[in-house]
Amino acid sequence: MTTTRLSVFPLPGALLFPGMHLPLHIFEPRYKAMVSDAMARDRRIGMIQPRPGTLRRDGEPALFDLGCVGRIAEIEALDEGRYNLVLRGVSRFRIVRELEVTTPFRQVEAELLDSGDEETEILALGQRAALELESRRFADTQGYAVDWEAVGRLDDEALVNGIAQIAPFDVAAKQALLESPDLATRAELTIQLMQFFGRHDGDDMVTLQ
Repeated sequence: MTTTRLSVFPLPGALLFPGMHLPLHIFEPRYKAMVSDAMARDRRIGMIQPRPGTLRRDGEPALFDLGCVGRIAEIEALDEGRYNLVLRGVSRFRIVRELEVTTPFRQVEAELLDSGDEETEILALGQRAALELESRRFADTQGYAVDWEAVGRLDDEALVNGIAQIAPFDVAAKQALLESPDLATRAELTIQLMQFFGRHDGDDMVTLQ
């Protein structure tokens, strides 16, 4: 197993997938330091969700095991050391162990799960049609304005992962999407979650085993 050292940004609800983009506004001192460090080294930041309601002995939130490495693709320096940046997803990662560090931001030893050599995954035509149909229903329920012509031009991975990133699902649901073993499984779960949250307005928490 090949591992790498990553600085991690624990942020609930912020999902990133390989090949996708995530805009961030950085204003907390520890994460301003993290961005400065990343720019001086390899421009990488590990996006990961904290586990809800679970704290370590030092008061920091416990983390899920799996996240996604993002490379800083765009950056804008603002007043007071703040940043606007865009991360481009590179690879999902699994935490091997958290490192003891003197930096204000957390760092982990991680195993990268996506080599970058994987073939583009394709959905069955029926599953693609079902996903687009449920997306329209969900957008109507939530009152979203969507350019459906542009959506129709997206490839399957961009469509599934794009919905997974931006949809207002809870932390557990987002994590289950990230951990899905393949695109078809993630698409089916996305359909189920849109049906659930569309009917419940997101008021209930989803329990995922």
